[in-house]
Amino acid sequence: MRRTTTPVIALLGAALLLVGCGYTAGDRAASGGLIGAAGGAGIAALTGGTPLVGAAIGGAAGALGGAATTGSGINLGRPIWR
Repeated sequence: MRRTTTPVIALLGAALLLVGCGYTAGDRAASGGLIGAAGGAGIAALTGGTPLVGAAIGGAAGALGGAATTGSGINLGRPIWR
């Protein structure tokens, strides 16, 4: 269990840092959703779960987290799609 716990914690920490990419709430929700989906799929694959379900849960959580942040609180610059 310890072997998968450390990468999962590191991945979640990185996702929290990157969830604020973008100027608007929509940009942050989109980037948070994409990062969350990738993280959720990765965590599910590492823990023996279904990556599609992990991606759906992670994407939803990331989108909500990104939409809940403010541009003045966390802003890592213009997203690559703008």
